Amino acid sequence: MRAPRLGMAVLVPWLLIFSVGAIAQPYPSKPIRLIVPDATGGSPDQLGRLLAQKMSESIGQQVIVDNRAGAAGVLAAEIAAKAPPDGYTLLMTTTSIYAILPNLRKNLPYDAAKDFVAVSRIATASNVLVVNTSLAANSIPELVKLAKDSPGTLNYASAGIGSPAHLAGEMFNLLAGVKMTHIPYKGAGPGLLDLIAGNAQVMITSPIAAGAHMSGGRVRALATTGAERNPGLPDLPTIADAVPGYEISQSWGIAVPAGTPPDIVRRLNDEIVKAINLPDVKERVLKTGAVPVGDAPAAFDAFIARERERLGEVIRKTGIVLAD
Repeated sequence: MRAPRLGMAVLVPWLLIFSVGAIAQPYPSKPIRLIVPDATGGSPDQLGRLLAQKMSESIGQQVIVDNRAGAAGVLAAEIAAKAPPDGYTLLMTTTSIYAILPNLRKNLPYDAAKDFVAVSRIATASNVLVVNTSLAANSIPELVKLAKDSPGTLNYASAGIGSPAHLAGEMFNLLAGVKMTHIPYKGAGPGLLDLIAGNAQVMITSPIAAGAHMSGGRVRALATTGAERNPGLPDLPTIADAVPGYEISQSWGIAVPAGTPPDIVRRLNDEIVKAINLPDVKERVLKTGAVPVGDAPAAFDAFIARERERLGEVIRKTGIVLAD
């Protein structure tokens, strides 16, 4: 005998119960993953952990930092781009991910303009040039002279090929007329440790990553990289004071996979802006030499587009090629 069929009158109520139950789940109803394109100790990692802590306290769900260092952020961006667009995967996006690499590589495994939705910019900062404390250079002119007197003997560390630190180092080589050798690392943290150990002599990185080492006397800061002095490091001159035309900075923000529902993007933006504007968060960010932002999705998206064009123009005008 054939088994009796369940009538629609029986099935429909059960389907409605399950669908309503799924819709009724509030966001967020489970932990959120924040993918950070850096090793422990770098600027994205420090900002990411600070933000994750405050957001976890506010939303009642844990925000878990997932460090994915390597390839100047390509690995992290690829993972985030392929994640479900449900609000449970966030990317700490960086200048390298959204502005530098798209101008340098044609074979990226992600599309910076199409694969992500901007949520909010967290902070921005001019970088700082730091050297090993044993290096016989206490100023940019002295560093340039040392590099010219001993071509090819100075190594500069970076957070990876195609990172802002890499571009910054190549800009310095070009505009100062020197040739320092690039040594890439999987993040700013490992690069700074090797700088302290003396395996590299120079590094241009964010004041967030270098700050504790600067205050602890483990590295010596010579200058900052913006067009004007960094308000968080007012005693340091700019590189442009000695190397005309030199200027580079970087920013960090949160993005989500394209297709993430607008209401979730708005909720995330509200939480991020709230966290960034907490007095203790603003104080901690400012003390690093960075400036907290916390803007709207449209504002961050417009900023990304401008930076991609601006740095692309810098790369084209200077003829910088990241061959390695």
